[in-house]
Amino acid sequence: MSGAFDALRGQLHEAATAFADGPGALEGILRGIVDDVERAVREPLEIFPVCHHSPASAIAMARRLREKQPKVVYLELCEDMAPLLTELRNCRLPVAVQSFATEIEGFPADWSPLSVVAPVTEASAEYQAIAYALDTPGVELVLVDRSSDHVFQWETDTGAEPGADAEAGADVPETQEQAALHGDAVGVEIGDLRPRFAELEEHLLRHGRVRHWSEWWHQYVELPLGDSDHDTYRQVMLLIGSLFRRLAPGDPGKVRVDEDRERYMWTRMREHLAATGADPADCLYVCGAFHAASRVAEFGVHGSDGFVISPPSGTRWRHGLIPSSHAAIEAQFGLAAGSVSIAAAEWAKNVKRTGVRPYRLDGQAGTKKTTRKTTQPKKAPSAALEPAAPPADRLTGFLRRPPLLDALDEAELLGWSVEIVRAARRGGYLASTADAIAVFETSILLAGMRDRAKPTPYDFQDAAVTCIEKDAVPGRRDVGRLVEIMMGGDRLGQVGYDALPPLARDVHDRLAPLNLRLQQRGVQRALLDIAAQPDLAHCSDLLWMLRRLLPQGAARPIMGERRLGERSLQESWDLALGTHQRALIELGYEGVSIEQVLEQRLRRAAYAPQATAAQVLEAVEDATLHLRSRRLADELGTRALEVLAHERSVDGAPEVLRRVRRLLAYYRTAEPVLPLWIESFVKTGYAHYCTLLPTAFTDEDATVRQVAAMLGFLFGMESLALSLGCDRAQLELALAQSHPTEPARTALLWAAQTHLGTLPRPQLRARCDELLGNPLVVPSYPRYLSGFVHALEPVPGLADFVVEAVSNAFARLPDRVLLPWLPTLIGTLRAGGAEQAPLLIREAGRVFPARLPELDAWVPPWRLPQEPPSVRPRVGEGAGGDGVPLLAAHPATCDALVDLLGYEGEWGTVGPAPSGAVLLGRHPAAAAALEALLAVT
Repeated sequence: MSGAFDALRGQLHEAATAFADGPGALEGILRGIVDDVERAVREPLEIFPVCHHSPASAIAMARRLREKQPKVVYLELCEDMAPLLTELRNCRLPVAVQSFATEIEGFPADWSPLSVVAPVTEASAEYQAIAYALDTPGVELVLVDRSSDHVFQWETDTGAEPGADAEAGADVPETQEQAALHGDAVGVEIGDLRPRFAELEEHLLRHGRVRHWSEWWHQYVELPLGDSDHDTYRQVMLLIGSLFRRLAPGDPGKVRVDEDRERYMWTRMREHLAATGADPADCLYVCGAFHAASRVAEFGVHGSDGFVISPPSGTRWRHGLIPSSHAAIEAQFGLAAGSVSIAAAEWAKNVKRTGVRPYRLDGQAGTKKTTRKTTQPKKAPSAALEPAAPPADRLTGFLRRPPLLDALDEAELLGWSVEIVRAARRGGYLASTADAIAVFETSILLAGMRDRAKPTPYDFQDAAVTCIEKDAVPGRRDVGRLVEIMMGGDRLGQVGYDALPPLARDVHDRLAPLNLRLQQRGVQRALLDIAAQPDLAHCSDLLWMLRRLLPQGAARPIMGERRLGERSLQESWDLALGTHQRALIELGYEGVSIEQVLEQRLRRAAYAPQATAAQVLEAVEDATLHLRSRRLADELGTRALEVLAHERSVDGAPEVLRRVRRLLAYYRTAEPVLPLWIESFVKTGYAHYCTLLPTAFTDEDATVRQVAAMLGFLFGMESLALSLGCDRAQLELALAQSHPTEPARTALLWAAQTHLGTLPRPQLRARCDELLGNPLVVPSYPRYLSGFVHALEPVPGLADFVVEAVSNAFARLPDRVLLPWLPTLIGTLRAGGAEQAPLLIREAGRVFPARLPELDAWVPPWRLPQEPPSVRPRVGEGAGGDGVPLLAAHPATCDALVDLLGYEGEWGTVGPAPSGAVLLGRHPAAAAALEALLAVT
């Protein structure tokens, strides 16, 4: 092949012969790089190679767009994201275009939800292309990269997890909230240009005397290309892309995906050219430099048409814009911390230095308004009429030219040094003017050691950390972070109201009565006086649903609560919807209203394959509490009944008991009759837990708390279950078949038998006394107490007995046994009886004396002599004289009852009615005291 690059090929051949002791593999690589560059520059459809978030690429793109004025712009971006690009004008950059799917088909279930994001910043070539195409009449923007669905289709083909190919090894912020704005989405970026050969990257960093790849790119690519012409920029970027491509390791999966993307894009471009009849000379193809140097057969407008694009899967994709940040971009794509912020600052400097007028979308939020001329610059006549000239070799001169040494800008460096000292003082550092001088001199020293005449922002950051940083960070931010903020900070994007999905706009509209700037980042306090302004009740309902759906901190109640059957008259909220804007936007992908999304999530949770009865009951409670939907609550309640009937474990028994009690209490006060599903649930649960009870008493996997919850369900719901047709004999048989061996479970069984009456209290007390009298059993006595404490859940009437058992242990055990046992006892009560502690404390307060002097003479109630139950004497005697003269005086009711029952009898003689107050005669003390009081007065 002969052409403009023959001289460069000859020089590379000589270099390969000199450095590799003869032509060979090295010559093949170097000559192949030149072939790739020449092939790309000769393509009729102009290829514009870029690097993601590169100020040099953005400047070159803006300059080329104003020179060429293409009519069609092909952009390397997921083709299904095209409808969203017009909404960028309603956002403050950076933002990310997102594709989101929760209902997936054709992909592994554990991948759900699927998410793809493509971040856009102002200092990027893709934004320049988008702004030019959208605001220039007659220009068409065509996205040609694979769709979001194909991103995951090809991930499935390669067997890789989504997002597993993200770059690693850079300094990723760990504690910054902004770094998580993209969540776990798969990142799609235009112009991923980084060596995939680890040894090559390590070699470049070591010989370039830099710490990470972002610094190497800034020093050796961004700065030299900042002022270069179009042809030089284009050929150098193609050279870098071809070099990294040819030196990439042979990962078959990654290589196949890269080549399939290139086939996909060129196939789409040829289809568009054939459909519209556009002239390739009037088109511009913007892609990453790595893909620009492609060698696939489908490359070019005259390439092969053998690539077949697979159809999309059945997954339903939704699209939107989410806020992004510099830190989120750095974290997702493995860039050094602060590199995107430094690139933004470099972009502003390049715009001012070169005089290039960048493109901005009309009405773009967060940018300065510029006076735009109505007429577009015209092309030169030669460019429109004459055929394109063959490309000239600009690589030879660029590669042979020594690096340009920028003069030291002392004013700029001095300003940085003063500003970082000021910021350090505000951050708690004891910095002074001497530190500013030290930072200034150290920056120059580090730049000289790294063969640079002008210190870069990275040199300045190293100098500031060296001179100011101490052993401990006094404030929230260290010196490195302060330098990043000073260089431009972590700029946070925001999606405008008009670009929000319908659900997010509806939320903002419904919360408008609060008079808050909800799109603003940070926490805002909302005060709701519902008693004075009843209209705010709708805002309260919405806030409670947002608290249920959004991440923690988005809507946090400070005062007020929402329970079944209860409403607060006043509420106070801390709202951070602006900070959690991404989560609110993703809710909009699931429905058009917050109520619809909540209902869908409740159904999804209830009908999940691994759903438990407790989880379904929680969904029932949320449906009643937030949606007030009896229809949905009945449907989910029926589902809870089905799940409970198929459960074979008792893991969720405590939660089931707590929620069923709460729902029963609500329905008994709010509804005239109980719902049919909850009656069936109680009936089925009674039989279900009676069946599982003997096994649970001996199952090692079941805890004492779970067994106590089962008993609590059986005892607490017994009256309702018996009224619905259950038989108490089931419970009695279940307890008779239970034979626990563990002390806590044994005590729990004793408590249950006491409740049923099969174990009298005196016998239970005798068993405990026997345990305390046996030295071999004393070490395990706290475990018996733990069982009794848990028994307060099903049998709260045993509170006095538990107090008695603990008191007897303190009274009867000697100190040599009691003192080593106390830590075990306290730990047992704290671990197992936290929920019943208030009941025990209240019972102990009732039993023990309230004053210390009374303690010496106090006798425990259980040690007092037990009097036999007294029989109340009758008031009258005889057949009819038993103290009920009213019945004898009016016998009609009793006669009708006797006739109904078929008995025969006669009325006896009514004895004389008692005279006077019989009770006062038997107990005259109160009357005597009253008489004495009246006599005194």
